[in-house]
Amino acid sequence: MRGTALGIICITGLLILLTGMGCEQASPTGGPAYSVETIETPERLSVETGGLDFLPDGRLVGCFRRGEVMTYDEETKEWDLFAYGLQDPLWIKAVSNHEVLVMQRAELTRITDTDQDGKADLYETVTDDFGMSGNYAEFAYGPEVDREGNYYIALNTASAMAGVYDIIRGEFSSAGRQGRMYSAVPYRGWVLKVKPDGTTIPWASGLRSPNGLEMDDEDNLFIPDNQGDWLGTSKLYHIKKDHFYGHAPSLVWEEGFEDIEPLELPVPVLDKMRTEAAIQFPHGFFVNSPTQPLIDRTAGQFGPFSGQMFVGEMNHKRIVRVMLEKVQGEFQGATTSFIDSTGLNIGNNRLAFSPEGELWVGQTDHGWPGDQGIQKITWNGIVPMEVLTMSLTKKGFELTFTRPVDPETASDPDRYHFERYYYKYHQPYGSDRYGIKNIEVSEAEVSGDHKKVNLTIEDLEPGFIYDMRIQGLPAENGDSLVHNRVYYTLNRLR
Repeated sequence: MRGTALGIICITGLLILLTGMGCEQASPTGGPAYSVETIETPERLSVETGGLDFLPDGRLVGCFRRGEVMTYDEETKEWDLFAYGLQDPLWIKAVSNHEVLVMQRAELTRITDTDQDGKADLYETVTDDFGMSGNYAEFAYGPEVDREGNYYIALNTASAMAGVYDIIRGEFSSAGRQGRMYSAVPYRGWVLKVKPDGTTIPWASGLRSPNGLEMDDEDNLFIPDNQGDWLGTSKLYHIKKDHFYGHAPSLVWEEGFEDIEPLELPVPVLDKMRTEAAIQFPHGFFVNSPTQPLIDRTAGQFGPFSGQMFVGEMNHKRIVRVMLEKVQGEFQGATTSFIDSTGLNIGNNRLAFSPEGELWVGQTDHGWPGDQGIQKITWNGIVPMEVLTMSLTKKGFELTFTRPVDPETASDPDRYHFERYYYKYHQPYGSDRYGIKNIEVSEAEVSGDHKKVNLTIEDLEPGFIYDMRIQGLPAENGDSLVHNRVYYTLNRLR
């Protein structure tokens, strides 16, 4: 994407029946609801985006794989070098117009321009209180910040595709060295809490590749994890203190596990220990590698999805949308596609909302399938025809749409097709779908304003993904549904 000229690409296209995803289609007025613009970047910059954020003055700030921190002024189209020499930076958080936090491989670093000449001159370690074995996959992400000013970072496990170095940082565990993705040094596969004074506290374990963090307004922390060993499919977790999320090798750094080899524990024992995911992303046809989650706090500047979460995806030209709700006090909910294919590149690694409510997307390949560059998604003021929310009821699901549906069509139960399945929790890499069963819809009741449909289905059972396809349901004006497939992770019943 280096040196590419600016170009606005409208998101249009036909329904993709194979995946159940639709490309963004024309609005009632003939224009697209969202457009994608590719941002021109410096010719010599390798635009493998590790982090994006916005400074208080409105400039974009980003960090890139080869160690640069750059700022971009959209009005002047000028890029400026703020800092350099960092090691594989994979997150950035703006503190002020002259100060940022960057998570590089070896530490969380505070970078400051003390004389305010536009160039950083002070690099301070916030924390490096975690191990490094030299394994290429020991990435680090964060920070997210809670209301008390504490930081949260997440550490990737190491890969069996490479070993450890002779000189390491931190204690070495031979038990943690086992497995496809492993945790030979502290605290690989963990989330750490870092107090403002740098005190670092092990917070939660059992993650594999936690490439992204997001904190909501009530200090609920959400982190995705990538499909692989111990993960039948990719997931989104609500992270809580002292919880274990299923990837076994990191347990070697848990108190009480000093003389236990986690991979020798029976799977049913580990299964009872782990905290289930709030959202499961069906693998392959929907999501392969989820990245940064980001809540829409634009107060309507980005369309009808305020308060919902967007999640990047590396392997598809896709950004997904998450609709969370609480059932019996715990998060679960639905996910669907937000944008597919035309106009958007692959490798969507980092997301940031601008002060104007535009969604900026930083891409990377980082040695895997992906792309390089930065794109900007803008809402054009047109409400797309979408499933806004999918909420569990005692009898089935309530669907809320962004626009009124055609009531006659929407009241036909045959328009809604459900299939349920689950992914197995086990040590092998990934999982097939198990327990596949078609679920009948017996009734579809449309609300008076034609924006809600209550579905009664024959069989609600926890532990399954309920995969819904909607066929041939138009808005009242005849517009087609943009994305007709929604996936609900059913952990608990009403």
